[in-house]
Amino acid sequence: EVQLQASGGGLVQPGGSLRLSCAASGFAFRHYDMNWLRQAPGKGQEWVSSIKSDGDTAYYAPSVKGRFTIARDNAKNTLYLQMNSLRPDDTGVYFCQTIIRGSPVEGQGTLVTVSS
Repeated sequence: EVQLQASGGGLVQPGGSLRLSCAASGFAFRHYDMNWLRQAPGKGQEWVSSIKSDGDTAYYAPSVKGRFTIARDNAKNTLYLQMNSLRPDDTGVYFCQTIIRGSPVEGQGTLVTVSS
């Protein structure tokens, strides 16, 4: 069974940092590109960042570029998102996602709240 479990969310003040993790199991993690998505309260899901299977290439939404860094450890089947200079509009539930046989797979998200 494919499982993706995000963790590391919490309450942080504006300007602060958080590091999210996503533990993957049930598939050959090292062969799959991975994504981070987020959903703000009352809004639709938004793409945040992607990383290629080998970890060498990453992409970012304009709203997070320069503040967030995506990374992965294929030996640990784990995806990361380092979030710095957090802003209130970064608040939301963050999900990790992959595409398997053309279908998106995502697990339970982790809530990030940026507030003073």
